[in-house]
Amino acid sequence: MRLFIITFAILSFPSILCAQQPADRETDPLVLKKLEWFQDQKFGFMMHWGIYSQWGCIESWPLVEADKWARPDDLLPWRERGHDFARFVRDYRALNTTFRPRRFDPDRWAAAAKAAGMKYVVFTTKHHDGFCMFDTRQTDFRTTDASCPFHADARANVAKEVFAAFRKQGLGIGVYFSKADWHHPDYWDPDRPHSDRNVNYDTSREPEKWRRFVAFVHAQIDELLSDYGPVDILWLDAGQVRPPQQDLDMPRLAEMARRRQPGLIIVDRTVGGRYENYRTPEQEVPERPLPCAWESCLTMGDQWSYKPDDNYKSTHKLIGLLVDIVAKGGNLLLNVGPDADGQLPPAAVGRMRAMGQWLKVNGEAIYGTRAIAPYKDGHSCLTRKGSTTYVIYLGDDGQSGPPAEITVHGIAAPRSVRMLGSDLAIAWTADAKRGLTIRVPEPLRKSPPCGHAWSFAVETK
Repeated sequence: MRLFIITFAILSFPSILCAQQPADRETDPLVLKKLEWFQDQKFGFMMHWGIYSQWGCIESWPLVEADKWARPDDLLPWRERGHDFARFVRDYRALNTTFRPRRFDPDRWAAAAKAAGMKYVVFTTKHHDGFCMFDTRQTDFRTTDASCPFHADARANVAKEVFAAFRKQGLGIGVYFSKADWHHPDYWDPDRPHSDRNVNYDTSREPEKWRRFVAFVHAQIDELLSDYGPVDILWLDAGQVRPPQQDLDMPRLAEMARRRQPGLIIVDRTVGGRYENYRTPEQEVPERPLPCAWESCLTMGDQWSYKPDDNYKSTHKLIGLLVDIVAKGGNLLLNVGPDADGQLPPAAVGRMRAMGQWLKVNGEAIYGTRAIAPYKDGHSCLTRKGSTTYVIYLGDDGQSGPPAEITVHGIAAPRSVRMLGSDLAIAWTADAKRGLTIRVPEPLRKSPPCGHAWSFAVETK
């Protein structure tokens, strides 16, 4: 083993908030502490589940007349109704009268997420269509109302059952809630056209109507944060609902929310400012690390909600996404939509299980880490925890083991190098120009501790 000093410095990306203006930066120490916790978790589980799952269609969006992409020609209920939009909307809104998921078992969901190595859940308590998966007192468009056949089931308060099951497995709790509500008459006035996703009247001309809607939103969030146990994240969707036209009085809402749940992370998606505590790139991974806490929310398949025979990403692709996101300082929030009967698709569960097996070997290089520069060098992604830098080599699809040599730049000369999942000695050389070269023994190349990607802990001085 030869030792040379490498002159490249290790640079840590700071854990800062997304607000651009000093006045907008979060100062609550409990929130800042919870954000550090969030950045340690790295891997979360998201589920879009609602009345739309019965049709296997895109959630909520087919109700928007302008969004024709949500009603493709091969959407069965749309085609069967002769592309009659009014009839389609009427039948969609009646799906609450047939929602009866007989095999709903949130303990199985939570166990699958735990086995996958996921650390928190974000569950859709209400999507834009307004159907509530919780026992709200503000509307009868909910699972616990007599109009829904599931109301008589002991599990009818779906969100409460879900949060209890995931909490029992030790996962953090995130409440997804749509600020828009296309069922509420004070958001979409039923007597007026509602051609796009926005409120369909001028709120400045009808302030009382809008005030009623704001009170409705505050009351529902108050219920979710008062009656459903400890909550870590309030994940607010429908970014078009923002001042000045659609002002929900976020300062008052946030004050109420954190009075109920001290230290609560609030994610007012795409709005920016003080109440977007972390960013949520949707269906994309940033090219470079972001200067703040963030989370890529991605679907395992092509659709957020359940889609029969969905095209799920391979385990190899999913592990690659997780590693790439974590190396850039983010979290992966991976979505799977349960079917109409309350079952996670077996193909998705199989991939989750495989990711968990990989994380059992490599979790040390993922959880609790932060991004360092350069975050990636060729096939290798880098993470950092304390005095340890982790080199995670991403293999090509079908590659059975790591190469004989892995060279990375930007790491100071190490004290030692070890491969996660193995006790075999790892040789290395360091050179100021060539970088750090890790030499992988032949037994580990032929029979590595895992597939897809291989991690090395580089202990620095």
